[in-house]
Amino acid sequence: MVTIKTILVATSGGSASAGAVELACSVARRFEAHLEGFHAKTDIFELLRYDTIGAGLTDAFVEKFQADTADTAAKVKAEFGAALGRHGMSLAPRSANALPGSIGATGDWREQTGYAPGLVAQRARFFDLAILGRSERVIEQAHSDVIEQTLALSGRPVLLAPALPPKTIAERVALGWNGSAAAVRAMTGALSFLGTARETIVLTIGEEHQESARTVVDHLAWHDIKAKHVHIATRAGFGIGYQLLTAATEAGADLLAMGGYGHTPWREFLFGGATREVVASSLLPVLLAH
Repeated sequence: MVTIKTILVATSGGSASAGAVELACSVARRFEAHLEGFHAKTDIFELLRYDTIGAGLTDAFVEKFQADTADTAAKVKAEFGAALGRHGMSLAPRSANALPGSIGATGDWREQTGYAPGLVAQRARFFDLAILGRSERVIEQAHSDVIEQTLALSGRPVLLAPALPPKTIAERVALGWNGSAAAVRAMTGALSFLGTARETIVLTIGEEHQESARTVVDHLAWHDIKAKHVHIATRAGFGIGYQLLTAATEAGADLLAMGGYGHTPWREFLFGGATREVVASSLLPVLLAH
């Protein structure tokens, strides 16, 4: 089975970064993978293309903005390095000549200046997995451009980390199944996790997808993954997303994998949409594939 060998974690310096980095280190150690901490520094001139404050821009403002940007980059780089140390990971440049599996989990750092959603999505294309943070601040927005664009444009699975890192990751995995192509891609993107999990649960809600869920269980068996199907009857008055999260939590899952859709508000990712309240209440890492 192909396993995860390279991981990208986006570090903005906001409230979601710490949880994302901690989770990324845990995943890197699990697979003895190479982890890149990636920070997109804001380009003030790119920012001002979409802002009206440009007319009153002063040299002093530009200098302060650039100094603050540099301070943020230095801060998140130091925090990333400290996290590597806590997890016993060594610094090593990403290189095909130094296979991560031969020396354990490793990490390195990269910065670029520009529009963060585009930079993260483009960089993530060359990693097996992208890990992004999810915070209350993001939830309060209509959507997260970084999450949406990375999901839609990178071609890679995206693991959303809660603000507080979980105690375990992928010991018991719930796969949300609705028969869609996105759900198939989520299953494929989660195979490395499923292959090392103690238990895999295929969750369906409503009557429509029970038969295909049993086919999923058979398919996973070809990969030596023992899965079971758990069917949840639809509960009137509750959103499908809420029911899915509730079922995953009640099953003791520490990772939920499911299909995601780009170019829509990012929280509307499965079965027609999950509410802001549902996303905010989930403490599970969520693996999405588009």
